[in-house]
Amino acid sequence: MTTLIPREPYSQEELNQLYPKGLKLQLVQVFLRHGERTPVNARFQNVRPPLLSYLPLVADLPLKTGLHPYWPYCAAAKHMVQIAASKQDLTEWNGFQWRRRVEAFGRNDESIAAKGPAGEVEGICGHGELTDKGRETTYALGQRLRHLYVDQLGFMPKIKENADDMYLRATPIPRALESMQQAFWGMYPASARTQDFPPPVIVGRSSAAETLFPNEANCRRFRQLARLFADRAAVRWNDSEQMDYLNKLWSKYMPANSPKVAVDGHPRLSGIMDTINATDAHGPATKLPSEFYDKKGRAVIDRIAVEEWFAGYNESHEYRKLGIGSLMGDVVDRMVSTALGSGWRSEAAAPEAGNKDSGKAIKFALSGCHDTTLAAILSSLGSFENESWPPFTSSVAIELFSQAPIPSSDAGDTLEEFSNPKVATKKRGVFASLFGGDKAPSKRLPDSEIERAPISSLPEEARKSLRKHYVRIRYNDRPVLIPGCAATPGNHLPGTRLSHWAAECMENLDEGLFGPGDQERVPAGN
Repeated sequence: MTTLIPREPYSQEELNQLYPKGLKLQLVQVFLRHGERTPVNARFQNVRPPLLSYLPLVADLPLKTGLHPYWPYCAAAKHMVQIAASKQDLTEWNGFQWRRRVEAFGRNDESIAAKGPAGEVEGICGHGELTDKGRETTYALGQRLRHLYVDQLGFMPKIKENADDMYLRATPIPRALESMQQAFWGMYPASARTQDFPPPVIVGRSSAAETLFPNEANCRRFRQLARLFADRAAVRWNDSEQMDYLNKLWSKYMPANSPKVAVDGHPRLSGIMDTINATDAHGPATKLPSEFYDKKGRAVIDRIAVEEWFAGYNESHEYRKLGIGSLMGDVVDRMVSTALGSGWRSEAAAPEAGNKDSGKAIKFALSGCHDTTLAAILSSLGSFENESWPPFTSSVAIELFSQAPIPSSDAGDTLEEFSNPKVATKKRGVFASLFGGDKAPSKRLPDSEIERAPISSLPEEARKSLRKHYVRIRYNDRPVLIPGCAATPGNHLPGTRLSHWAAECMENLDEGLFGPGDQERVPAGN
C-alpha cells in the first residue's frame, strides 16, 4: 500500500475502551512520516509511461525519454514565501514572495526550462519533494489528530494562544518539515489560533546530530551494520524463486548495463520500490507499465525490502541501540520527566531561548520524520512483525497515562481488559507499565536525576510511582502489542535506550554482523 487509507474516527464505544476513565492521558508524542513525494532519484527514464505516446514532445527531447524526471505535482510551490529582512534594520522582517521555476539541461547542454510530461513549466517538483497530494494527506492527518485529542478527548484546547505546550520538530529534509507544518496547521488551523498567536518554535538539528531517523551517514558502526544486513539480504534473495518472479516482470525494463533485478542491483531493489510507490501515488502521466503494479510482485518486493532495512532491529542489540536508541532514550526521558519531574520541558523549544523553565510543561509533541523512523521505532520494540513498508503519512503515537484511583482493582489486569480483551489472559497488551511500584513520590525529581538514568539509580519512591504510569503505542490509529509488556516489572526494553550515541557509533568497528554483546541474539521487545 502506497497511500494510507485512514480508518474512521473511533466510536464512543472504542473511546471508552482505549481511553478508560481509570486513566488520565498526560503526554502524547506523534512521529509522522512525510506525505506523498516524488522519487528521490530519477529512475526508469528508458521506460515509456503508458500515456507518453499521446503527449507532446518535451523540451525538444524525443519520446524515448521514458518516465519523466520532472513531475508537475507541486502547484503549492508556484508561489513561495520566505521570511526575509525588509530593511537595513534586521530586527524587522517581512514575507518575501517569489515564484519558483526549475531549469534543466537541453540537448546540447544549453539552459532550458524544466517541463513536465505535458509541457508544464509551473508547479514542477524536485527529487524527493513533497507534492500537493502529500500536503493534503498530512493536513488531513492533523485534522484527525485534532478530532481525537481536541474534540473527542479534550486533551488539548480548542483555541490556542501559543504553542508553548507543544514540541514541534523535524529532520533537516524539507519534506519532513513541510509535512509536520501541514499536520500542525490541520490540528490548529487559523480559526483555532488567536490573532496574537506567536510563530511557533520548530526544533531542528544538524545532520551530524540528527537522531530522528537512523543516521547511517554520521554513525560509522551503524553504517557498517546496515551494509552487512543489506549484503545478507542480497545473498538470501538474489537467486531465490521470488527474485526470479520479479525478473520475469521487470528485467526487460532494467538499464542495459544492469539488466537483472537484485537487492544490490542498479537501481537497487529498494530504489525500484521507491519509484513504484511514488508513481502509484500520483497521476497517469507519471505511471510505469502495468507490470510494475503486479500485486504479487509488490508483495515480494515489500517483503525483501523490509527485511533488508529493518531485520537488524529485531535481531541485533547493537543495531537497535545505534539505529534508534538515542531517539528512544529521548522518548523515555520525556515520559519519566512528565511522571516524576516538573513536567517535560525543552530547552530548545522554550519561549525564552535556553531557558526551558520559561514555558509550560509540554503535553503534545509532533515530529516530522520518515518511513525508516517509524519502522525502526516499532521494530526495536518487537512490534513490526509481518508489517509492510510504512505508507506515506503513516504515524506512530506514543501515549503516556497515569492511573486514577480504581478501588479494589489491579491496574495491570484492568488495563488489559480495556485495551484488548482477546489477549488479557496472555498478559500481553497495548499498555505497558512504565517501570514498577505502587506509591506516588513525595517530591518531584530534578531533570538531572532523570535524563538517561537507569531505573536502578532512581529513588525507591520514584520507582514505586512509575508503576502508576502506563504507555501505549498506536500505529496508524491501531494499538500495537508490545512483547515487553509481559516482562518482569522494572524491565524497560533494554537495548532501545542509548546514553552516548556519538561515542558508541565508533565502537565495535569491523566486528561483523553481530558484535560483542549480541551473541545471545535476544529479539527486540524481549
